[in-house]
Amino acid sequence: MESQITILGSGTCVPSLVRNPCALVMKTEKDHLLFDCGPGVMRRLLETGISIFDISTLFLSHFHPDHSGELASFLFSLKYSSFDLKQRLLTIVAGRGFKLFFDRLQTAYENHLSLPEKRLRIIEMDTARMDQHAFSTFTVTSMPVAHRPESLAYRITDRRGKQMVYTGDTDVCDGLTAIAAGADLMICDSAFPDGQKVDGHLTPSLAGQIAQAAGVKRLVLTHFYPPCETVDIENQCRSTYNGSLVLARDLMTLIL
Repeated sequence: MESQITILGSGTCVPSLVRNPCALVMKTEKDHLLFDCGPGVMRRLLETGISIFDISTLFLSHFHPDHSGELASFLFSLKYSSFDLKQRLLTIVAGRGFKLFFDRLQTAYENHLSLPEKRLRIIEMDTARMDQHAFSTFTVTSMPVAHRPESLAYRITDRRGKQMVYTGDTDVCDGLTAIAAGADLMICDSAFPDGQKVDGHLTPSLAGQIAQAAGVKRLVLTHFYPPCETVDIENQCRSTYNGSLVLARDLMTLIL
């Protein structure tokens, strides 16, 4: 069975009517994997026909509000069991420090986010080196990237051996080429146009350069700040990358 990826958000913290904060959902053989949980992600899921109760694994790239700001609402909504006939386990995968982050979130919300042990599992991946964890229908490999101390890029390998990489927010770093090596699909931070680079983020030509060096088969640029709307970012990326190229749009679906 082919895996399917839907872009839930191709934007940023800047409010937009057309671009939600950066997030995506990946449907594998039996699982729905959610990557990042910023504002509006639950509504976007509903627009794709997916319930929050369908999500088996939530991957957080880092803890900035535009990537984690709806986590509290997401967990609180899972407690509304009248809508939850599956009562399935949710696994949250994140970098080192997430358990402390979650404990502080619990304190802020007076423990209203707590779920029974059989319904919530937390896995902290190594933020110093490449790490890997096997699930029943896929394997996740993580790699620390240059943005925040807890920041991770993720590589999902499904049972057919197809590989999707999600960089999260990142600047140029050696780990990106390593995690993306030979990937079938790379969904990559491309926050600002060439000539307007901001620390902690990539530009189209830098994203293309990394994808080209890694031998990525298909590159998807995402996480667009408003300046990206007024320039030809596709052409900028083409200066360094000659593979298949896609500019992300909210609710766009890709087949892996």
